[in-house]
Amino acid sequence: MPRIPGGPRAPAAHVVDLLFGAGLGLLGVVALIFSLLFLVLQWVATTFTPRLTLFRDAPIVWRTFAFAIGLVAFCLTAALAIGDDRDVSVAVPATAMLLVLVMLWALRTLQLRAFAAIQLVPALKSIAARGRAMLGELEVRRDRAPPAQPMPPHRTTISWPDPPTVLQRLDTDRLLAVAHAADAVLVLRAAPGATLSRGMPVADVHGAVLTADSVLTGLVVGNERGFDQDPLLAFRLLADIALRALSPAVNDPATAVQALDEIGDLLMQVAVAPLMPLRLSDLAGTPRLIVPLPDWDAFLRVSVDDIIFAASSPMVLRHVREVLERVAGHADPDRRSFLAPRLSWVAEEMQNRFPQVAFTTAAPDVT
Repeated sequence: MPRIPGGPRAPAAHVVDLLFGAGLGLLGVVALIFSLLFLVLQWVATTFTPRLTLFRDAPIVWRTFAFAIGLVAFCLTAALAIGDDRDVSVAVPATAMLLVLVMLWALRTLQLRAFAAIQLVPALKSIAARGRAMLGELEVRRDRAPPAQPMPPHRTTISWPDPPTVLQRLDTDRLLAVAHAADAVLVLRAAPGATLSRGMPVADVHGAVLTADSVLTGLVVGNERGFDQDPLLAFRLLADIALRALSPAVNDPATAVQALDEIGDLLMQVAVAPLMPLRLSDLAGTPRLIVPLPDWDAFLRVSVDDIIFAASSPMVLRHVREVLERVAGHADPDRRSFLAPRLSWVAEEMQNRFPQVAFTTAAPDVT
């Protein structure tokens, strides 16, 4: 760009000073981005839960960082390219100033996201929204699933050979291609979000023999859980926030109640959703991959059981009861039997811990 001939010109010395000043000044923006990231992560880990990484993984964080680095490189490179020239096209400083304005807009957006990340309600809403999106994606895939067919004979079982790690997601395209090429059916034993331990069976192969490497390369693992394919993660994070609020060091039952509101809304969605294993087919419509999903009891265990046990406030126990009653009124009949024992448990805890404010009415019959 400094070599653009013709057009309006500007003194090169002034443009070089401008470019060096902008380029070196933007190095402070890079430091600001990392400082903001560190502070938000520290705040979220100590206030909400260390497993909440929405801000760290937000595209705006790393795109702003990359844009800042690119702008620094542009300014410094353009200044050096001008060299001893007497004048330069005004397009150079104009472009630099335009990019600086874009940088300021991105930085403001990043700051607003950081402020939202450390506030309770936006954090709860973000987690719940990711949970609803995950559950909705499961329903879409289930609607497209082929009908169940007789399973070919079992040929082999694939086990995890490495140290413990977290199954973050499945490369379904790769697994379907591997199974299709061998005319096999893969039945996974572990769902995304599970911890894989050494020697743990992770998949059964039916209809043909597949090598362990061909199957294991379709499992994307890492150090922590992710929202992409983990239906329980949103419930785990919301329950973590509620449990942190109920700890003696925090003692904030109102926060637990707000988390329970989001948990209840997610449970309402699960209460009427089919939870059978997910069947995925190849392009010919032949079932090739079966993925286990958490059952109804698993969702309830993660969502409310620990909160009932840790509740130190009658307000929280009352709200747990209200949430369970709403879910029971919305759930399929065969799932209400899982709610009745928990409602009785809540009533018993209320009577034992807070007899002076115990429920005045008996728990409803949801069987």
